[in-house]
Amino acid sequence: MRENNASFNEKTGRLFELIAKAKNCAALTGAGVSTLSGIRDFRGKNGLYKEMDAEKIFDIDYFDKDPSFYYKASRDFIYNLKEKEASIVHLTLGRLEEAGYLKGVITQNIDLLHQKGGSKRVIEIHGSPSVHFCRRCSNRAEVEDLSAAKAGISGGRPDLMSFEQAVEIIAQGELPKCGKCGAVLKPAITFFGEGLPARALRDAETLAGNADLLLVLGTSLTVYPAAGVPEITLRKGGKIVIVNNMATPLDRYAELCFDDLETLFSSIGEQFERFFHSCQGTFGA
Repeated sequence: MRENNASFNEKTGRLFELIAKAKNCAALTGAGVSTLSGIRDFRGKNGLYKEMDAEKIFDIDYFDKDPSFYYKASRDFIYNLKEKEASIVHLTLGRLEEAGYLKGVITQNIDLLHQKGGSKRVIEIHGSPSVHFCRRCSNRAEVEDLSAAKAGISGGRPDLMSFEQAVEIIAQGELPKCGKCGAVLKPAITFFGEGLPARALRDAETLAGNADLLLVLGTSLTVYPAAGVPEITLRKGGKIVIVNNMATPLDRYAELCFDDLETLFSSIGEQFERFFHSCQGTFGA
């Protein structure tokens, strides 16, 4: 329960123990993880939706009508991501995976910061800007596979473009366009009016279902299907730990609840550094 009266050190020690003993630990992350990297969330009290017309930015019908609006509106919070650094949460999750303590990350975020933090298995259930594609010339299932597999875009595909290529074009004040038909390319982010990526949802369900411990980080668990991911773990007999600055509907089912991501993950990282140093060398080396 969130109102657990145990001290922070006691609870952190318990979490360390849960992670160390878990056979299949996974994580679900939301916008709260990325705010530590200076990326504003969407629905928070100071979220981007308070000052932007979100219904237009991520509306597929409006994109078809005027794709330039999306690129202008998102330029400073999606296409400047090279300026953002992975937070202590991203970095710690990457190190946990590298050390074999984390099987993967399911994320609601579209900022590619988990990859920047070293995570290899990242399931992006709201899609990803890693691939930009032509809605006329590209096969959507293939685009989903490329995004999910983090596969590079090979040459000879004028209907596809990488995130890095799109960033360069947008920085010049231009729009990424299909080399076959000339249409403006769309990022493989799920817009309002589109279905979520089927492959990512299947992968997320499998990872959550196999998890004996799921770390729920920086998400209010109010938007489905992401909100249903911890429910899968619980139904399969796994445990959940919730770290969020506000209460969530699943707090009462959690083994532990914490409020502050940065403080908690700094402590976890320090504990694993000491543990690995004493057992088998420096953590993450």
